[in-house]
This record gives sequence, structure tokens and C-alpha cells, in this order.
Amino acid sequence: MTDNTVTDIRLVVLDMAGTTVADGGLVERAFAAAAAELGVEPGSAEHAEHLAYVRATMGESKISVFRHLFGDEERAQRANTAFEKAYGDLVNGGLIAPVPGAREAIEELAASGRTVVLTTGFARVTQDAILAALGWQGSSFPVSLTLCPADAGGRGRPYPDMVLEAFLRTKAAEDVTQVAVVGDTSYDVLSGVRAGAAVVAGVRTGAHDDEAFRAAGATHVLDSVAALPALLSGAR
Repeated sequence: MTDNTVTDIRLVVLDMAGTTVADGGLVERAFAAAAAELGVEPGSAEHAEHLAYVRATMGESKISVFRHLFGDEERAQRANTAFEKAYGDLVNGGLIAPVPGAREAIEELAASGRTVVLTTGFARVTQDAILAALGWQGSSFPVSLTLCPADAGGRGRPYPDMVLEAFLRTKAAEDVTQVAVVGDTSYDVLSGVRAGAAVVAGVRTGAHDDEAFRAAGATHVLDSVAALPALLSGAR
């Protein structure tokens, strides 16, 4: 029997790094630059503690992470600027690639009549650099909208704002129960759950594992985003 909850999905909101984009741990490398900007010594206990927090909060808006780590707004903004510059330099150096099957999955979802939106916890300048490096721009790439936290009032994951912004802007779905949210972190999952999405899937290509996904309320766990079209067709 076909699950109508799954097959009735009209809007698909996909995370980028770790979900559709393989960045090979560039977040941690860019964090090292941000930490150095604020005088946190590599190898120190403080550095290890900060890195552990960065790993635990993968998927969250980066400026929110730095506000937690460095306290006052000026230091957080300095860290965020250093992070975004370092990450952008690494991206422009050709150190990212699509998750295997990700582009094909996006194309298949769009061909089935669904609207696809890409979201990120990075700033817009970094998101655009990633999209440009992958060639994921222009009319040949079937993504209707890309969003970063600033596009949704400044709150990134685990808040539902980007998912709801996609819902409001695209008008692709009549109800949030026609929305699917997919990501590689518990924060992605939690944002989908809070938005009321009917399908909230964690993927095993990034930061977090099945236990974290289930604890956050995932409805499904997939090996990768490449399995999503089959799930939404009711074949899985």
C-alpha cells in the first residue's frame, strides 16, 4: 500500500554541506582559522572544547555557534567573518563536490513536479560560493530557491524559520504536511519537526548518526539523499 503522506510531498527542503554537498571536513578547518583570529591556541584545552561544540552543533547557524563560544557580539562577528572567509577560500580551491547522486536526486525530484529548496547555516556569500563552485546555478539547475539564515529573519536551525520561509515563498504546498526536510544533522531534523513537515529524514553522509536523528524526531533515516526520490515515490 502506498503511503499518501510520503507521496503527497510537494516541497522538498534540502540541507547543503553534508547532505547534498561533500566538503570533506572543511567546517573544522575553517573553524581553526576563526579560533586563531580570537587567539585560541591549537592543541589547547580551550580549542578542543570549542571544536567539540562545533561538531555537536553542526547544522546550526554559524554566527549562533560563535555567539555561544565567544560571548560578546564583536568577538562573535570577528570569528564568523574569519570562518566564512576561510571556508570560502577552501571552496574556491576546489575542495568540495556533490554528494554522489545528489544532483541526480534533485533533478528527479524536480522532474516529478516537486519544488526543491536548498538551505544552509552559512552566510549568503559562502552559500553562493558553494553553488558557484559546483555549477549549481542558472536555469539548468532545477532548484527554485536557496536560503540562508539571514533570508529567514536571521534565525537558522534548529529553528523552523528557513523551512517555513521556503513554504511561504515558493507556495509549492498547501499545507506543511506536504513538506519534506532532509539533512545530515539533528539540527536539520529538529527544524523540520518544528515546522510540522510530514517527512523529516536524516542522511548518513554527514555529521550525525541514526541515534541523533531518531532522538530529534526523524521520520526516516536514509543512506544518502540519493535515496530520497524512491522514498517519495512510495517505492521504499
